[in-house]
Amino acid sequence: MPSASLIWLPVSQLKILIPRDQIAQRVAAMGADITRDFMGQTVMFVGVLKGAAIFLSDLTRHVELDSTFDFIGVSSYGNRPSPAQELASGWDSTGEVRLTKDVDQSMKDRNVILVEDILDTGLTLSYLKKILLAHQPKALRIATLLDKPSRRKQPIEAEYVGFKIPDEFVVGYGLDYAEKYRNLPDICVVPRAG
Repeated sequence: MPSASLIWLPVSQLKILIPRDQIAQRVAAMGADITRDFMGQTVMFVGVLKGAAIFLSDLTRHVELDSTFDFIGVSSYGNRPSPAQELASGWDSTGEVRLTKDVDQSMKDRNVILVEDILDTGLTLSYLKKILLAHQPKALRIATLLDKPSRRKQPIEAEYVGFKIPDEFVVGYGLDYAEKYRNLPDICVVPRAG
């Protein structure tokens, strides 16, 4: 199994799928939508670690409401292949998700927006939605930067969607490949092996 340091591809080999200026415009529009939908109310944003951190930071700066944010962490079970195998044929978890970090604030009777980097199979967000609803929020909405509907296994949709994308392996703007590329300002496609 190759180490993560051996799979680094130069940024020049990555194809830009969504450029940074397009991301900035769409995130600003999503912030305006949230501001309109919750006008005069307070909102609690819950970001899913680690991928949603950059998106959450930018999104909340465009929301003109009294708001707070918190983070939640999850992990999927399954034998993850090497990075090279994952790029060649993809990876599906077993569908078992576990909580690795819970929120620190109470969500009871609050407007909660769950912020995720990508809605893919829907397994993680279905799990998180069930957990957060158990905290009895006043309202629960999902905001995702990317939506990949072709991979959906659970019938879940987000109320706020940045971009619908094809079934590509994407990195940048918080999304990673073996913990790399999160810092890229654009959403890029990592070429599949083979």
